[in-house]
Amino acid sequence: MKVTLYEVTHSIFYTPQYVALSKGFFEDEGLSIELVNGEGGDKTMTALLSGSADIVLVGAETAIYVNAQNPADPAVGFALLSQTDGSFLVSRTPVENFTWDMLKGKVLLGQRKGGMPEMVSEFVQKKNGIEPFKDVEIIQNVAFANLGPAFLSGTGDFVQLFEPVASQLEVEGKGYVVASFGKDSGKLPYTIYITKKSTIDNNKEMIQKFTNAIFKAQKWVMAASDEEILEALRSHFPGVSDETILKVIDRYRSQESWATSPVIEKEIYQNLEAVMESAGELKTKVPYEEVINTEFAKKAVGE
Repeated sequence: MKVTLYEVTHSIFYTPQYVALSKGFFEDEGLSIELVNGEGGDKTMTALLSGSADIVLVGAETAIYVNAQNPADPAVGFALLSQTDGSFLVSRTPVENFTWDMLKGKVLLGQRKGGMPEMVSEFVQKKNGIEPFKDVEIIQNVAFANLGPAFLSGTGDFVQLFEPVASQLEVEGKGYVVASFGKDSGKLPYTIYITKKSTIDNNKEMIQKFTNAIFKAQKWVMAASDEEILEALRSHFPGVSDETILKVIDRYRSQESWATSPVIEKEIYQNLEAVMESAGELKTKVPYEEVINTEFAKKAVGE
C-alpha cells in the first residue's frame, strides 16, 4: 500500500519517523512510504489539500488554520510525533549563563509569522518579560532553509534554528547554542501527522497501519541507546557527522521532545491554543474534537 508522506522539513527532530523507515516498521505493516520534504508549513499543507500528499507531518496549528475556514474536507490530526518545540537559540558569540533578557536591544533572525517556531519564540520571550518586536528586533523575511546561511553571512546577533543545523554550527565553531525553546515552552502537539477527513473515511486501514508503525518506532527509540539511534539515522542524514547526530540525539532526549505515544491529548492542544492566542494568531477557536482524532492512536497503543 503506497503512501506519499510530506514532512515539513528534514530534521533529526523527527527521529521516530526515520526509525520507522530504517527498521522496516512501515514495511511490516504493508506500507510503502514515499517521503518528500515539503520545505515549510504552507507548502506542506498545500500538498495535502491538493491531493499530492496522503499524509503530512507538520505543526498542529496548520490544521487549525485550515479548519477555521470551514472547508468541505477538513484536515484531521491523528498521531503525535514531537511534543515540544524543537528549535534552539543560537548566539554569534559564546554566552556564559544566558538569560532571556540578553535578547533586549539585539537582532534575532526569527521564523515565519504564524508558524509554530515563531509563535513559541514570542511566547517564551513574553514569559521572560521581553516584548517581541519592541525589546528585540525580529527578522522574519528569510526562508526557513536559508536561516543558517543568512546567520553565517552576518545577519542577526541570534538565530532560531532547528537541528541538525544548530549543532553543526556549534561543532564548526560558528555559532553557540545558548537556550532551548522546547524547555521553556512546555508540551505541545508540535509536529503531528495530519490527513484529510475523506482519507480517514475511505482508508481507515491505511491510517491505522501507519499509526501502528509510528508507535512501534516510538517504543524502539525509548528503549534504544544513542548509538543504536545513530545507526538508524545515519542513512537519512548522510552529510551530518556522527558527532553532530549524537549531540542532537542527546539534546532532544534530555528535553523529552519525542512523544512516547501517538495519542494527542486535549491538554496539550489547549497549550497550543494559549501559545497561538499569545501571538495573536488564534483568530477563531476550533474545537479539539474537530481537529484531532485519537481513534487510531488509542487502538495502536492498546494493541
